Amino acid sequence: MRINEIIKKLGISIDNVVGDVNKSIECAEPFSKATKNQITFCKKDNESKLFDIKNCTVVIPNTFNLSNLPKNNTYIITNNPRLIFMRMISLLYPESRSLGINPHAFIHSSAQVDSTAYIGPFAYIGPNCIIKKNCMIYPNVSIIQNTTISENVIVSSNTSIGGDGFGYERNEKNELEKFPHIGSVIIEDSVEIGANTCVDRGTLDYTLIGEGTKIDNLVHIGHNARIGKHCVITAKCMIGRSVIGDYSWIGPCSCIQPGYNIGKGSFIGSGSVVTKDIPDNTTVAGVPAREINEFKKYLKFIKNNI
Repeated sequence: MRINEIIKKLGISIDNVVGDVNKSIECAEPFSKATKNQITFCKKDNESKLFDIKNCTVVIPNTFNLSNLPKNNTYIITNNPRLIFMRMISLLYPESRSLGINPHAFIHSSAQVDSTAYIGPFAYIGPNCIIKKNCMIYPNVSIIQNTTISENVIVSSNTSIGGDGFGYERNEKNELEKFPHIGSVIIEDSVEIGANTCVDRGTLDYTLIGEGTKIDNLVHIGHNARIGKHCVITAKCMIGRSVIGDYSWIGPCSCIQPGYNIGKGSFIGSGSVVTKDIPDNTTVAGVPAREINEFKKYLKFIKNNI
């Protein structure tokens, strides 16, 4: 594609391009490898490194001083270079999407699968499950039962959704008896769930994954959890019977203990263990998790007293 085609499709003004708008783009490359007829993007702290590349098209921040940039490149100027570059990749490398139910998948007679969905080989769609429009269910996914998956959802391989949660009570003999799980799972539009992740169905109620939320690989979401809209749940997180507010970010290897509320727009640092409610728009870190300034003071105290 040519630059003028790309910017037109993305709604970028030609006034935000410095250089040859008719230049042909063959592929996208990392910044360190980009050469002629290739497109890349430059981070805010890499301005000086633009002199190391030649004849490229580079998406750059609007904070750069244009008069100091080398003239042999073409520049597309934006306030979010990485986002615009991602959209350009999508134009240059359109995905070929599979449709239909693979003959090696199993669909229960009570399940409903939209004709525009894709169910990969050896996937299992169990009783009372609903798979709506444009969903991608990859190979070896198990959607056990009582699960509703809304439109444009992606579930990666080897993930389990709608299985029993972990709930037991000791009886008169001090033996463990299982709590029956008769609830469900609701997954809203445009959710993505990574590989080897488990989402348990509710005990009596439901487990919810909100619209637009993205869940990484190797995540555990326990029964009755409520994950809000457009959250990021990164790898190896463990989320108990908790509520995660919209637009929150849960760092890798974090643990949200059951029964707590994470406020909207919160940021949970890597490896944190949350043992209390977190207010809206709060950043926490540590074990147990505490507000970030308090955590920094704690680290300073430890450093000065060891």
